[in-house]
Amino acid sequence: MLESVLARLRATRRRLRRLERREFDAFVRWIERTGNLIHLSVLLFVPLLIAAVTWLANATAAVSFLLFPPLASGTYTLFADPEGRYSTPTKFVGGMTAGALCGWLSIALVDAAGVDGAAGVSATGAALGIFLTGAVTWALDLEEPTAFSTALLVLVTGNAQVVYVLGIVVSSSFVAAVFVVWRNRFYERRAQYLYRTTDGDDRVLVPLDGWGEDDDAGTVARFAAELASAHDAGKIVLLDAIDDAADIAEDEPGPAARRLESFAADLSSAYDIPCEVVVAAGDRTSSLVLRTAREHNCDLIVTPYAEREGGGLSPFIVGLFDSEIDVIAFRSAENRQRWQHALVPVRGAGDTARAMVDFAQRITGSWTPTSVCTCIDRESERRSAETTVADLVDAFDGRFETHVVTEPVESYLERVSSQYDVIFVGSSTDRSAASRFVSPPTFERLSDLETDVAIVHRGRHQ
Repeated sequence: MLESVLARLRATRRRLRRLERREFDAFVRWIERTGNLIHLSVLLFVPLLIAAVTWLANATAAVSFLLFPPLASGTYTLFADPEGRYSTPTKFVGGMTAGALCGWLSIALVDAAGVDGAAGVSATGAALGIFLTGAVTWALDLEEPTAFSTALLVLVTGNAQVVYVLGIVVSSSFVAAVFVVWRNRFYERRAQYLYRTTDGDDRVLVPLDGWGEDDDAGTVARFAAELASAHDAGKIVLLDAIDDAADIAEDEPGPAARRLESFAADLSSAYDIPCEVVVAAGDRTSSLVLRTAREHNCDLIVTPYAEREGGGLSPFIVGLFDSEIDVIAFRSAENRQRWQHALVPVRGAGDTARAMVDFAQRITGSWTPTSVCTCIDRESERRSAETTVADLVDAFDGRFETHVVTEPVESYLERVSSQYDVIFVGSSTDRSAASRFVSPPTFERLSDLETDVAIVHRGRHQ
């Protein structure tokens, strides 16, 4: 009885742990999207920064509450659009300060001229303050919207204009400093902190089914070695399934095993990474490959592309895609040794798109620009598409060239494929069956490309 209860408790604890991992993984995937990360940052940093400035104001009793509306608005502008035209410390601090100074100057000029002596806010001072602010921000290329707010609010500070201007300088400088640290140390490095492929997918399993240095399987292994060698912790595991058990005996390895070990040694020498060999008895199945990947702690599988009769992915590839491990199905057009030019067609800036960009950068190196494109149906979609591509590549270091093309993706890739060594496309396994039925995966329409194709599947991390 007690053992049964304990077993149930252990099972419940395992289910809870799996649930926690799924929830955490879902949150990570959610925050990996640039828009969600920005919204979360706005929700966290804007209230905290305003609270900090408010606390300082209360502690010193020297800062007018009138500075908070433009400060909150400007802070939101900074964090909501970190790469925008207004999101620089110079425009933020300079614009708010220029507005306050212009408003203060307008009061002094109106008082000196003896205009609008009636009680209340000077209409002439307000107009002059806005005019001066517009002229100064235009001349200095500040263009800070909150400058107009500070120019007007300084008019109602009474005899505390100097304190108000100093408060604007100090508080805006504090906010700008926090923003610069956040943007430089986290936002611009979000690929390093958030995107799994940038610090993972470096232990690569390559299942081979009959291979040689000049055939497709050998090309796939070299492709995998290029990916793994981009990380210091990279390694390659070559897996071959052999029907004859005698050919994999440890005391007297057969010819196939010896050839595979020789090829592994050549890969290790050429790419300067560890290369292990696993030879198993039996047929090469997806379950065997996945089990081997887990046993050897591999987080990426690179396999030769295979189709079933009548078209579509083979059951072997489908089985690999139905797992928690990332997979690349590689279709070789010719036996390349190196891949210098890569193209990544994307539909958005999601998890799979980021993985494809990362893999493309690894395979081509840091000196060759990585090409990223997206295809649109009409010109009205161009601006949104350009923003999407910019958000995608902005998270990565390196050189990029981007294209937004009004053309069906398959026709565009057929037209330009000869210019590239490899094209990375998504597996579309993150889409529903209905969506794939209405719009078949891109790779299924690219059978005639004159270049290598790498089909990227992101594992179902559980």
